[in-house]
Amino acid sequence: MSARVPSYGGGRPVAPAPAPDAAVYVISVAAELTGLHPQTLRTYERMGLITPGRTGGGGRRYSHRDIELLRTIADLTGSGIGIEGVRRILELENKVEALSARNEELAAELAATRDALREAVAVRRTSPPASRVPAIRPPEVGQSVVVWRRGR
Repeated sequence: MSARVPSYGGGRPVAPAPAPDAAVYVISVAAELTGLHPQTLRTYERMGLITPGRTGGGGRRYSHRDIELLRTIADLTGSGIGIEGVRRILELENKVEALSARNEELAAELAATRDALREAVAVRRTSPPASRVPAIRPPEVGQSVVVWRRGR
């Protein structure tokens, strides 16, 4: 069974959109999409602000995320922020994203721990109390031994 390719209008098939991280745009297309000069894109790469993918021959390929990042850089520099300020802003945004993701992980772990604790408390309330010392069992009726000593 073959996969169906969607088509619009005159029956021409339309290819699905590439994944956001798929490096598909050559430097000239990336420059056109962002409104930046190709040399500016190369400069940003040298500065470490952007890291496009590479083809086997060494040509640059930009992803949709790279294009969005370049647009953000262009907006920030266009509003008067220096390139080092842009670098710091991007660095802080990355830290915020990482911390938010970690916070979500910890919140999920905390919720799971609270659920497990509630379940353990509910089980303990319904079962008879056991000795806290595992080697000592509760005495059974009729098997108790009493040791009595007369005071001297």
